[in-house]
Amino acid sequence: MNFINEYKAKLCSPETAVKVVKSGDWVDYGFGSGQPVLLDQALAKRKTELKDIKIRSALSLRPREIINADPEREVFTYSSWHFSGYDRQLHDRNLCNYIPMIFRNKPHFYRNELAVDVAMVAVSPMDKHGYFNFSLSTAAMRAILETAKVVIFETNERLPIALGGREECIHISEVDFIVEGGSAAIPELLPTVPDELDEKVARLIVEEIINGATIQLGIGGMPNAVGNLIADSDVKDLGMHTEMLVDAYLSMYKKGKLTNKYKKLDKGKGVWAFCAGTRELYDWVDCNPALASFPVDYTNNPAVIAQIDNFVSVNNCVEVDLYGQISSESAGIRQISGTGGQLDFVTGSYLSPGGKSFICFRSSFTDKQSGVMSSRVVPVLPAGGIVTDPRAQVNYLVTEWGKVNLAGCSTWERAERIITIAHPHFREELINQAEQMKIWRRSNKR
Repeated sequence: MNFINEYKAKLCSPETAVKVVKSGDWVDYGFGSGQPVLLDQALAKRKTELKDIKIRSALSLRPREIINADPEREVFTYSSWHFSGYDRQLHDRNLCNYIPMIFRNKPHFYRNELAVDVAMVAVSPMDKHGYFNFSLSTAAMRAILETAKVVIFETNERLPIALGGREECIHISEVDFIVEGGSAAIPELLPTVPDELDEKVARLIVEEIINGATIQLGIGGMPNAVGNLIADSDVKDLGMHTEMLVDAYLSMYKKGKLTNKYKKLDKGKGVWAFCAGTRELYDWVDCNPALASFPVDYTNNPAVIAQIDNFVSVNNCVEVDLYGQISSESAGIRQISGTGGQLDFVTGSYLSPGGKSFICFRSSFTDKQSGVMSSRVVPVLPAGGIVTDPRAQVNYLVTEWGKVNLAGCSTWERAERIITIAHPHFREELINQAEQMKIWRRSNKR
């Protein structure tokens, strides 16, 4: 069928499209590179006409004009499901609130709990069948648009086409307004260059990976270092099942390590929910039949992950306490990122036959202003610290000083093992704290 007439009927300027937003509305901007540019600018210009506009978003990769236009939050209340560096800066300035979630639940929240008056998101241009592709942001996009009363698309010719999977596209019949956004550059998330400590941690994890294993890598320098070390290792025929598609997978593919040939589930396909990285990575995604984009309630479902043999999950954290509680998203009351899918991958990988979960981190950090070194292993998480992974669910912890398995361990066993991978400068004080907390045996190794 020819959908050109329907397309032309729905085509309009950004200024015309955002006129549907009225005071009191809930507006959704989508996720990552799926967030609008021209529509954001047009909505910001309506500040003096509107009141009480609530905007949900996630992982913003470029500045938002509704923030620049309203630095006092008089009209626009902006919240994020997962913080990028930009979102974190806004939070520190009291210009952004965090929305707590386990990422897998996000589609469920939209379909069962939340109201969306207007959704305005960026997509690839319409194809000959009348479909728009969600490109790098499949995750929960379909659920958002199904919930929205009004759907506005901003097309971008540079967005790659992501093959599914499922829920990676939507038909023009379900769209209300279309704005042609041209070919704005897609924000890139450049990989952090690993240093010696990153590589030490990565080597401890890579030696646990066997041929045919399926890999999940989280965001951050250490997981990326693990992926790059895998690419240069002797391990072969690896699979990919991840929420976030990052450049390390491309490195594995280019070195012939990523084949997906032994996966029992989605065999031959690298499975992912969203993508952020370099332009080269985006080009790899484009119309690639070896990659399959799925909604996050599939990729992150522990019951799905558990069906994949030898599943290896690699994520990082902010700090860990002597009970084995993991905080990967906050420093006290300061929100840094979000829960994301870490807990689900920790759970699912442990349930996988032969599977293992690794939480990696540097044992210490140095404050840039004071020059004071502090331990990332603490007796208890600080007041307001968020538990991302409960102690009862943690498998392996890894620092530059070693790796320990906490599965099934008592409190005194945990304390002993965790202290062995803490920075030596802090170990004696941690032992003293463990004794006061009554989680230290006299016969424990010192």
